Amino acid sequence: MRNLWAPWRMEYILGKREPYCIFCPEGDGLSDEERLILYRGDLTMVMMNKYPYNNGHLLVAPWRHVASIEDLTEEEMTDIMRMVRECVQILRKVMRPDGFNVGLNLGAAAGAGVESHLHFHVVPRWEGDTNFMTVFADVRSIPEHLRQTYAKLLPYFKKEKIHEAV
Repeated sequence: MRNLWAPWRMEYILGKREPYCIFCPEGDGLSDEERLILYRGDLTMVMMNKYPYNNGHLLVAPWRHVASIEDLTEEEMTDIMRMVRECVQILRKVMRPDGFNVGLNLGAAAGAGVESHLHFHVVPRWEGDTNFMTVFADVRSIPEHLRQTYAKLLPYFKKEKIHEAV
């Protein structure tokens, strides 16, 4: 028998959460690398999901702490959607997925893990990436460590290069 190790998931399983909003600019004094932030724009940010559904699972959020899509300004909404599009383009280039799930969970009943700060999910998908482990054991097989994926994607999210890379 072979073991599948995903030790970073234990924090999530045990319900441990950061004592600060992971999407707000301050981030409890942690570095962008520690927070897995790939991009800091004037209005929005992009970070990797610490508890991903798949390799390359990104989160796009406004810097402003808002819970509802109706509370976004037109400028924030435009910037978020522009970044969602750029995330798809970068992931398509770097990771070559067969498709994407892009979505927004508003409220705890809809599955929002951080319901007080709106954020979009950009999840690359590959043919056959759902297997028996997810169905029967509620376990996902993530073939690349988060830090490796972060290092692979970071050059494409450098603010001065973001428009050249896509």
